[in-house]
Amino acid sequence: MTRWGMVIDLKKCVSCYACVLACKQEHFLPPNISWNRLMVGEVGEYPKAKKVTYPVLCNQCENATCVSVCPAGASRKGPDGIVTIDQDKCTGCQYCVFACPIHVRSYFEGDKEYFPGQGLTPLESLGDQLHPHAPGTVSKCVFCKDRVEAGLAKGLKPGIDLEASPACVGVCMCKARVFGDLDDPESNVSKLIRERNGYPLHPEYGTKPSVFYLD
Repeated sequence: MTRWGMVIDLKKCVSCYACVLACKQEHFLPPNISWNRLMVGEVGEYPKAKKVTYPVLCNQCENATCVSVCPAGASRKGPDGIVTIDQDKCTGCQYCVFACPIHVRSYFEGDKEYFPGQGLTPLESLGDQLHPHAPGTVSKCVFCKDRVEAGLAKGLKPGIDLEASPACVGVCMCKARVFGDLDDPESNVSKLIRERNGYPLHPEYGTKPSVFYLD
């Protein structure tokens, strides 16, 4: 079995927001919708204050609460561990939005124009064809599932070959993000978690996230 996961090295992340922009571009995300977010703050006091950044995205939890609360069966977890949303089934009830322990699901009201009143730009129109977002539904990060599956079909290895890896991984200039198979003890992500004591956000919730952090 394969369970895709991601490791984020907080020491390498420089808060450049490249991952946020790459995600929006890859999936033609509408205004005010971000599947990748950076939580930026400070700890300590002057003169020893330190900037802290936590990149946050869907954790593709093994025990996903968003899946269990969905009354329409729109949210589901695949055999590869990736949690997806069927827009044709989603009723927009937002139960999953409130059930997600790290608040990474977005409700799309329908505004597709980045320049209101001017109509869709050619890029926005293209996005409407390639990655349509249905108004009144919920969306989130899916580890660029289309890229991963297309890469596998070509014989590429996700996490090693960037074409077969999530867009945010490939664009990270500091190599802070690593993608791979959590079920393979010899994969790049498994080794990092084991060697550097990788940890998930809010393990106390018992959702068993597939995103781990390194200090």
